[in-house]
Amino acid sequence: MHRMAYRFQKTIVFMLKASLYACLFLTFFLLLGIENWQLWTLSRTAAITMTTFAVLLMILVMVYGTYDIGKRKSKPIIYSVVLATILTDVITYLQLAIMNTNAANNLNFRFENVGYLVVAVLIQIILIIIFTYLGNYVFFSINKPEKCCIITRTLDDIDQVMRGIGKYKKQFNVEIVKNYLAEDLYDSIQKCQTVFIHDVPLKERTDIVEFCYHNLKNIYFTPEITDVIEINAKHIIYNDVSFISSPVKEMSFEQRLMKRLMDIFISLLVMIITSPCWLIIAICIKACDGGKVFFLQNRATKYGKIFKVFKFRTMKENVTNHSAILEDGRITPVGAFLRKYRLDELPQMINILKGEMSLVGPRPEMLENVYMYTKEMPEFAYRLRVKAGLTGYAQISGKYNTSPKDKLILDMMYIEEYSLWKDFKLLLQTAIVLLKRDSTEAFNKTKEREFKRLKHQFEAEFALTKTEAGNE
Repeated sequence: MHRMAYRFQKTIVFMLKASLYACLFLTFFLLLGIENWQLWTLSRTAAITMTTFAVLLMILVMVYGTYDIGKRKSKPIIYSVVLATILTDVITYLQLAIMNTNAANNLNFRFENVGYLVVAVLIQIILIIIFTYLGNYVFFSINKPEKCCIITRTLDDIDQVMRGIGKYKKQFNVEIVKNYLAEDLYDSIQKCQTVFIHDVPLKERTDIVEFCYHNLKNIYFTPEITDVIEINAKHIIYNDVSFISSPVKEMSFEQRLMKRLMDIFISLLVMIITSPCWLIIAICIKACDGGKVFFLQNRATKYGKIFKVFKFRTMKENVTNHSAILEDGRITPVGAFLRKYRLDELPQMINILKGEMSLVGPRPEMLENVYMYTKEMPEFAYRLRVKAGLTGYAQISGKYNTSPKDKLILDMMYIEEYSLWKDFKLLLQTAIVLLKRDSTEAFNKTKEREFKRLKHQFEAEFALTKTEAGNE
């Protein structure tokens, strides 16, 4: 039975996904049809509304994340699908309200059936939760954790890899750690299903990847700048000779114009809508300690140009200026709340309106960090090829403890993949950040024991490798 389920697991996942989306569709139209009988008949209203719902849901799950059980943990899937569904419900409902004009045809909106919409949303949320936990239960009943090997060169690398995959115990079971110079490296790879390669020199990494590919092993490796360039390159054939083409990425005039217009329109709209919040926040900051409302700091944007970024002040005045840490005593009570919900960054709409920043792009780092990171990684300067942004890959996928190199890779992926659709998608995905807990991610006891076991294994492995190298 288990073997049969494994063979047809893709079909099972597809059926679960199709069933969930069908239930979301039917819930909305069965409940809204109580007050809108046209939705239950072959009518123009039903056709337009159903098409709108289906297309919107498809687009928004592409933006926020699909029902990808087995690939993500349950909560992120729930957050993504719930957010996509609620937006789909609201937009479709507004369209239906506009279409349902009264007898006098005066285009007044009809909102008397909001109660049915609320009930539909609640039922949909329950369905999403049930299907997600059921789907992951079924998937991981069929697929046991993959036996994994980590290949690195330092103890810090193990920490980095485990920070990334440590929460995915149902997917990965790390049993072996190896220094990339170990003599029995390839024998160890043969014992595993999946190999994680972290910070291994390019030549050795290429050899390991080719061996894994030949022996049908799953491969994960941390990208370098050259990998980012290759990912976004194209295959070109000139007279039967294959080339990988990676031309210099620059925005066209049309792209720059559309991006700037979008920045101006959205920043103005946000400032108008949130203006009451600005007043309340200013009063709270003043009432807290009587200090300044705004905090200004020099940051770097495109081509290293320096500008002053605007933020609501979240720290006490006249304190040492450096990046915040967990339980930082410099942060005021009001500041802690503003940071938690990202409200301290609202004044950056001023920078966006002035053209110093964009809505989407690499975050503007403190100048001290720019100098320090560039000294350690000269390629860090590449992120200054575009204008600094309020949100982006690093803000949506990263965390406070994301390493500078990982942030750089995320920013470079944005630069190399740029499109207006990408900007729009990242803007919508920013809402997910409010649902995530920022984390400095200290190990819990279970993770600490697991890390110590891998650490001791690696120390013994590394000591043996150094001894063998010395004997040679």
